[in-house]
Amino acid sequence: MLYHYIFITTPTPTKPPVIPTPRVDWKKATLVKTLTGYSDNVGSVAFSPDGQTLASGSWDKTIKLWSLETFQEIATLSDSFYSVAFSPDGKTLASGSLDKTIKLWSLETFQEIATLTGHSGIVRSVTFSPDGQTLASGSWDKTIKLWSLETFQEIATLTGHSDTVYAVTFSPDGQTLASGSWDKTIKLWSLETFLWSLETFQEIATLTWHSKVYSVAFSPDGKTLASGGLSNPIKIWQAGLSK
Repeated sequence: MLYHYIFITTPTPTKPPVIPTPRVDWKKATLVKTLTGYSDNVGSVAFSPDGQTLASGSWDKTIKLWSLETFQEIATLSDSFYSVAFSPDGKTLASGSLDKTIKLWSLETFQEIATLTGHSGIVRSVTFSPDGQTLASGSWDKTIKLWSLETFQEIATLTGHSDTVYAVTFSPDGQTLASGSWDKTIKLWSLETFLWSLETFQEIATLTWHSKVYSVAFSPDGKTLASGGLSNPIKIWQAGLSK
């Protein structure tokens, strides 16, 4: 008896070609739009998390919200603003004010949700924690305050700077806060809660700058901190390793 064998081969699937993502080249940047409508300096701008809205705060006592699709003004919020920040979910805007208060605004109704009081100087910087549960504020009164966004009550006041706290930012894991000050230092604060000790909200380290510090930012992995100040250089700090 003869047997006939038929071999069927399946062609090896070919992988689609990898198309490289174009690199951003800021040397080829072009001006897209100029947004006008203020009568005084614009002190702060911030993008919404979805990139669809821009908030800008001015010394003319207004915040304007702009559509980045149409470049049209969406709304104007009136008060004496100095700094603005979006919540991680994009539903709330925080503003630091010349009147020493912080205001929280609903971006669904454009109405004020709450006013946080406690600073004795202009509120220069506001920032949300990554989980959206806490707000940090830096002030001309040389302090940093932490606020619960559930109760709208002050959680803690961090002291140690000897001049205006101009910038505050949370690490990506929310466990560390960095503050930049006109006292020419950057301070790092632990936000971990140790139930068996009094180490909650303690200063971890002080980094010395050469001039007034105007801005601080963590890298996405939280291991590097960038800082900018009154003079040109930007300083980059990298965390060490502990045993």
